[in-house]
Amino acid sequence: MDLRYPIGLYSPPSMIGRAERDAWIVELEALTGNLRNAVEGLSDDQLDQPYRPGGWTVRQVVHHIPDGHLSAYMFVRLALTEQAPMIKPIEEAAWAELPDARSGPIGPSLMLTDALHRRWVMLLRSLPDNDFNRSFRHPEGGELTLDWTLGYFAWHSRHHVAHILNLRQREGW
Repeated sequence: MDLRYPIGLYSPPSMIGRAERDAWIVELEALTGNLRNAVEGLSDDQLDQPYRPGGWTVRQVVHHIPDGHLSAYMFVRLALTEQAPMIKPIEEAAWAELPDARSGPIGPSLMLTDALHRRWVMLLRSLPDNDFNRSFRHPEGGELTLDWTLGYFAWHSRHHVAHILNLRQREGW
């Protein structure tokens, strides 16, 4: 197994319809519970273990999730209110090295993820199908639709929870 990509790389389906969107929204909705279950009972020492050699610690992964998902939520809102806006992506590696991400308690990030996902899911469920064709422009990724973004962040949710669960399994936690 590739420890960096335990569920594989993101590969969107060639056709995206309501069934795929609904499944991805359910995955976003489930993230908070899945993440809380993945970190339940971990000590500070365990939270400070990298999920792979050279990788982020569990703590950094937990803090990274709301950082990335909050950005994505904003990108979605921008795409819904502007015509293909250019976005500014976060410098995730640099953000993961900030003091709060390296050593801060994970509780606030779990609460932020929960609140954010409740709001994001509420928005996504309210959208008509054609809104998922709206897009934003990423400086490196080009023009990305909301369909692509929804699928990616559903994958991203599973991807990081898998990092934590795989570490727990390997370490016998």
